[in-house]
Amino acid sequence: MYHNQYIYSRERRRFGRQPLLSDRTQLMLSIQPSQRIRQSYILRNPMDRTTQLSDQMAYSWVETDNVTYAEHGMYHYEGGWPREVNINDEESTLRYRKKIEREDNWGVQVMHLIHTSMDVTAQNSAVNIYQEFFIDLPPELGKDIRMPLEARQCNIFHDSQKPVRPVIVIDWMPSEQRKFLSQPTNFHKGPPLQPTDRSKLDLNPNAFYIWNQRNALKPEVIFDSTEPVRRVHFCPRDDNFIAAGLQSGMVGLWDSRTGGKALKTSPLEVAHREAAAALCWVHSKSNSEFYSGSFDGSVKYWDGRDLDTPIQEILIDPEPTDDQKRERAHGVTVLEFEYTIPVRYIIASDQGFVFIGNRKGMVPTEVLLSNYRLFAGPIRTIERNPFFVKNFLIAADWCVKIWAEECKGAPTTLLMKKKNEMLCGTWSPARCSLFVTGDARGEVDFWDILLHQRKPIFTLKLRRAIKYVKFRPDGKYLAVALENGDVQLFELDPALRQSAAKDKTLLMALFERELSRCKLLEGRVEETKLRRKTSMMEADARRQREAAASMIAHLDPDDPDQFLQIIESDTEYKDMLKIFKDITFNIDKKRQERQFVMERTDFEKLEGELTEADLEGLTPSQIATLQAGGNLGGSALPEGVADAGGTGGKSGDAADGGAGASDADQKDAAPGDKRIKVLKRMADKDK
Repeated sequence: MYHNQYIYSRERRRFGRQPLLSDRTQLMLSIQPSQRIRQSYILRNPMDRTTQLSDQMAYSWVETDNVTYAEHGMYHYEGGWPREVNINDEESTLRYRKKIEREDNWGVQVMHLIHTSMDVTAQNSAVNIYQEFFIDLPPELGKDIRMPLEARQCNIFHDSQKPVRPVIVIDWMPSEQRKFLSQPTNFHKGPPLQPTDRSKLDLNPNAFYIWNQRNALKPEVIFDSTEPVRRVHFCPRDDNFIAAGLQSGMVGLWDSRTGGKALKTSPLEVAHREAAAALCWVHSKSNSEFYSGSFDGSVKYWDGRDLDTPIQEILIDPEPTDDQKRERAHGVTVLEFEYTIPVRYIIASDQGFVFIGNRKGMVPTEVLLSNYRLFAGPIRTIERNPFFVKNFLIAADWCVKIWAEECKGAPTTLLMKKKNEMLCGTWSPARCSLFVTGDARGEVDFWDILLHQRKPIFTLKLRRAIKYVKFRPDGKYLAVALENGDVQLFELDPALRQSAAKDKTLLMALFERELSRCKLLEGRVEETKLRRKTSMMEADARRQREAAASMIAHLDPDDPDQFLQIIESDTEYKDMLKIFKDITFNIDKKRQERQFVMERTDFEKLEGELTEADLEGLTPSQIATLQAGGNLGGSALPEGVADAGGTGGKSGDAADGGAGASDADQKDAAPGDKRIKVLKRMADKDK
């Protein structure tokens, strides 16, 4: 049986008059079968076949204009005044009031307003505004009133390459919201493509594209690469440039206006040792600086104007030392930077660690400020909340966590788990409490932490694993990258892209409560650790005392060797003996450091400083007596006195024979008199 199909490509108004069809039964012609021909009929198995005799030529293209709706309100301060009346001029307003009051219908209008106001006032007085109405009605009646939480598919963007390449990055153009960048992976898991197969490809197998959301048939800009591309991002401040990390570890720079091959590429000798799997632009005056991370454990700082050598290189070593080792370094999976915090950036590793980086640091201990262990496996996504930038959304393993930098030990208790592996996540730029996650089973979950923290408020089920999700900057559209190389664009209903008046306040209070709870839990953990450490120390001391007591119980104090062993096993005695030895050593040391200075008394000084005037009137024998008694203090005698002492004695003895009897008395009295004289001189000096 053959079917004829006709497709009209003309407008409806050119078809002619509208046919009026009706159902009726009427026999137009009846042909009876021929018995002779019927006998020669051969029965066959029934078979249906449908053919299209001509190509389908119908083609239509409709581009509708976007209609912008806006809500405007008016606040009346004092009625509605005409344009010619200046409301700030008191005389002008007073003159206009008098003019209106002189009109005849003014009183009628006032009375009508009074009656209307009284009716409204009476209704308000009759209704109890604190009463809860409609409690007994079933909740199904309000389904039509509530705004639906839905998203509808509006376009699909296919990758023209064969075999299909999963899309791993979607980035919206900052200046043009209708354009986005899609970067498929180009790692063919099967056998390598043959030349005959490659001839069928119309593009470079390493190509990535810029799409316009209005045209899903052909990409707007096509970029080529000589090797597989691992990460691509627009420059947020200048979207004319695109930076990408390559499979060989090199980084490149493309022009988004022209496409084609890379403008610049870093040399291989300064590139990463493994694939550059992470990249992020940072704040700079030239808008040309970015970081790149690799699985070799290094993060490099580049300037797009000169890719010959990186500005800085750091290894992601969890041990905070300046002597970093590559064997301890973690592989980098995600780099995150926020322009409102230009000094800090976040590094995620393949071992579940989050590192806090400082751009102003020069040595590794200054660059890597701290690190935290949050997950057991590699971290897939880190993204800050657009409204509260200190809070992060982290997707890894089988859960999604909301973490703040102030929480040192672990993320907050905001934890969303699923049975499927989480591959991506993103915050909504329009609704502060909404974020979206994608898993390996093909489910796109919409979570609102103000409505529910254990299950999503809405779920989209797709047939392929979700590799990447990204909101448009205005929050109206959501781009979803699939494993089969497609990018599906969903338009969100107003309920999913609008925030209530108190959502920001409630979310801020929620984050503050979680932060205080986290700090309390950290304090409790530290207290538990300290208590456990103290109990362990006390248990060790108790065991030592018990061991010493048991050993002492088996020893004989009368045996000198065992008595010495008892003393040596006593820890308290050892401690006291050590303290005693230290004190004794310090005292001896201080005594050795002391300097004793023997000062002479005034009496000794005066005795040792006798002059010739003091020796006047003394005989040589008296001077000799003073010198023998030590009263002169070893001072030198004058020559005249010494000579007189040597020869004058004999002459004096010879001259005065009778004076010999009184010499002995004079010898005894001379020292005493001399001492008396010295004491008198000292007393006179004191006066």
